Amino acid sequence: MSSPSESPLMPTALRAPEAPATATTPSRDGNGPTTAAAQARPGRQYALDVLRVLAISGVVAIHTIGLVVSNPELKGTVEWWVATAIDLGASWTVPLFVMISGVLVLHPRVHAAGPAAFYRKRFARILPALVVWNLVYLIVARVLMRGEDLTRNGVIRLLIDGKIYTAMYFLWLIAGLYLVAPVIVAFLTQGGERRARILAAVALSFTLVSFVVTGVASLIGVPRPIHLGALTHWWPYVGYFLAGWALRSVRLSRRGMLVASTLAVVLLAEGAWQWGVRPEYPVLQALMPISYLGTSIAVATICIFLVGLSLGERYKPGPRASRTLVRLSDASFGVFLVHLLILEALRTFVPAVHAADSLPVILVAYAVVLVSSFAVSVGASKIPYLRAIF
Repeated sequence: MSSPSESPLMPTALRAPEAPATATTPSRDGNGPTTAAAQARPGRQYALDVLRVLAISGVVAIHTIGLVVSNPELKGTVEWWVATAIDLGASWTVPLFVMISGVLVLHPRVHAAGPAAFYRKRFARILPALVVWNLVYLIVARVLMRGEDLTRNGVIRLLIDGKIYTAMYFLWLIAGLYLVAPVIVAFLTQGGERRARILAAVALSFTLVSFVVTGVASLIGVPRPIHLGALTHWWPYVGYFLAGWALRSVRLSRRGMLVASTLAVVLLAEGAWQWGVRPEYPVLQALMPISYLGTSIAVATICIFLVGLSLGERYKPGPRASRTLVRLSDASFGVFLVHLLILEALRTFVPAVHAADSLPVILVAYAVVLVSSFAVSVGASKIPYLRAIF
C-alpha cells in the first residue's frame, strides 16, 4: 500500500455540489462557468465547498511537503517531524473526496434518467481528463522533465497498474465507482437511511479488515499483498463512497462536534507519530496501517466530514464570500490535475526544491504550487474546449 504522500484524488468530489431537485442547475460542474445565481441559491451545501477547498489544499500539501518526509537525510530532525505532522495530518483529504462524491453521485435524482444517461454524462466528463492528463504526465513529466527512458513494456505496466504518474490512478478509481453507482443506487432506493448506513458500515469494515489481514499475514511471514490496478483501484473506496451518502444528513451537537474534532486530531497525531516510528512497532503497523485504508484515518475522516457538515448547517457565507468559495470549489478538479505538473516543473528547474532538504523552501514551493494551480484551473475554465479537461 502506498503512503499518503503517493496517493490521489477524487474528481467528482472536486466538482461543485449539484443543485437541489427544485432548482435549476447552471453550475459549471466541469462544463461551463458557474453563474452568480447558482452561487447564491439557497439550497446549496456550502459546507461541501469548504471541505473541498480545504481538502484540495491538503492534497497539494501531501505531494509537496511529502518531499521532505521522503528525504532520508532529514529523518528524525525537527523539520522532518513538522513535515510529517503536516503530511499525515492531511491524510483525511483523499478519503474525504470520496465521501463527498458519494453525497453527489448516489443521489437518486442523478440516476432518474437511467444508467445509460448517467454513464453518458459522467464518462463524457472523466474520459477526456483521463486520456489527456495521463498522456501529459507520461510525456511531459516522465520523459521531458525527468528524462526517463520508457520502454513499451514499461508503459504497458504503468497503464495496467493505473499508475502513469503519482495521483493519476484516481481517475481510474472514479471511473470504477461510476460503473457501480447505478447498481448501488438501485439497491439503496427502497431501503431508506438504515439500509444505506448498514451497507456503508459493512463495505468500509470489509475493506479495513482486508488490509489488516494482509498486514498481519506479512507480519507472520506469509505475505499476501493486495495488488490494485487500473480496473480494481475503485473497490476499496466503495465504503467511503457509501458512507458519504449514508451520513449526509447527520448533524452533530456542539458537544458532538467537540468530541469528533478532538478524536480526529488525536488519531491524526497518532498517525504522524506512528509513521515516524513504524519500524519499531510492527504489530501496531499491521493492526493499524497508516494509509487511506487504515482504521485510524477512516475514523478521523468521518469525524471531519460530520464536523464540516454540522458547522456548515450553522454558518452561511455572504454573497461575496459564497461566490469566491464556489469559484475555488469549482476549480478544485483542475488543481488536482495540474498541481503535480507544476510541482514537477519546480523540481526540474529549482535545485533547492529538488533537493527537498529545507522545510521553509518546500513551504514556499507549496504556496507557489497551490496558488499557481488555482490560477491555471480558474483560467482554463474560461477557455472553450480546454475547460473540458479541467
